[in-house]
Amino acid sequence: MPRRYRPEKRLIEPDLRYNNLRVAMFVNRLMRNGKKSTATRIIYDSFSIIESRAKRNPVDVFEDALKNVTPQIEVKPRRVGGATYQVPVPVEPHRQVSLAMRWLLAAARNRSGKSMAEKLAGEFMDAANNQGAAVKKRDDTHRMAEANRAFSHFRF
Repeated sequence: MPRRYRPEKRLIEPDLRYNNLRVAMFVNRLMRNGKKSTATRIIYDSFSIIESRAKRNPVDVFEDALKNVTPQIEVKPRRVGGATYQVPVPVEPHRQVSLAMRWLLAAARNRSGKSMAEKLAGEFMDAANNQGAAVKKRDDTHRMAEANRAFSHFRF
């Protein structure tokens, strides 16, 4: 695989109910085995649970959760003179959203709950309130970058 070639980003359509691009992206990440209608139903069910519990617009809760989980800095391994250092680097915007969605989904899947819709709704509400496993993952990433700040001069 060539090192310099970057394939162009695919454009995805916003979801039908909320006309939101990030909701559509999250549906695609939730989808397994090509079952997009099942993933869409799970997201919409979790949004209805959020609407009944939080009495807020579910898309706003979702956007707040994404914003609170989004990492600003991460560490990347860099080999210098036989030693490998964890070098803190800023996260690119597209990767920020990707990591946030991945962490939210992983945290929701590891939650105890009855259905995936309830797990997602709980994780979205926790993340919107700066709580939960996904926010802890972001904090751990930031803490690791802060601890390795001394190696930031090795940035490439």
